[in-house]
Amino acid sequence: MNWDWSAVSDFMPHFWDGLLVTLQALLFGSVISFALGLVWALMMRVPSRWVTWPVGAVTEFVRNTPLLVQLFFLFYVLPEWGVAFSALTTGVVGIGLHYSTYTMQVYRAGIEAVPAGQWEAATALNLPLRRTWTAVILPQAIRRVVPALGNYVIAMLKDTPILMAITVLEMLGEARLFAQESFRFTEPVTLIGVAFIVISYLASLGLRALERRLAH
Repeated sequence: MNWDWSAVSDFMPHFWDGLLVTLQALLFGSVISFALGLVWALMMRVPSRWVTWPVGAVTEFVRNTPLLVQLFFLFYVLPEWGVAFSALTTGVVGIGLHYSTYTMQVYRAGIEAVPAGQWEAATALNLPLRRTWTAVILPQAIRRVVPALGNYVIAMLKDTPILMAITVLEMLGEARLFAQESFRFTEPVTLIGVAFIVISYLASLGLRALERRLAH
């Protein structure tokens, strides 16, 4: 293998630009997926089919269609209807919406795992429903589902290269662009692979630290 350190040096500015975009997509996509997933999960517990049926239909549709198709729809089809966003914003919304349908199921499992005695205790104390959820149920449910949510963060990280399909220059996009201009593929692609491994490892360490903190 002909490894060229000068190519590495030339690629590094592009690498940092791509890394910043990747982390932005991951951070904001995670926020959207976690927040919207909780909204979906709570709406599915509303005792009305007028609420649960549309929510269930939308989330099933999103979960069972490829992320790439959804990104193409958001980026290429919506502008024809007068709704257009930047490529990065579209990517963040798309990846957040897609993964919210998975985090919804995680939250649902966490809520259902809260012992029935906790609900009964809240009722016995005459706590308002909102207070029951915010002070009793959700803190316990979220503590139980942190590992699963963390796994989806890593999954989102590994899906960020898909955003290249809608012109977002994240890490792999920058590597591809550099390779096409310099005809050097080995160095940029190798560095991107190593970067994904390192970021995933650091995310795993952070997740385990958070688990230990919540356990106390």
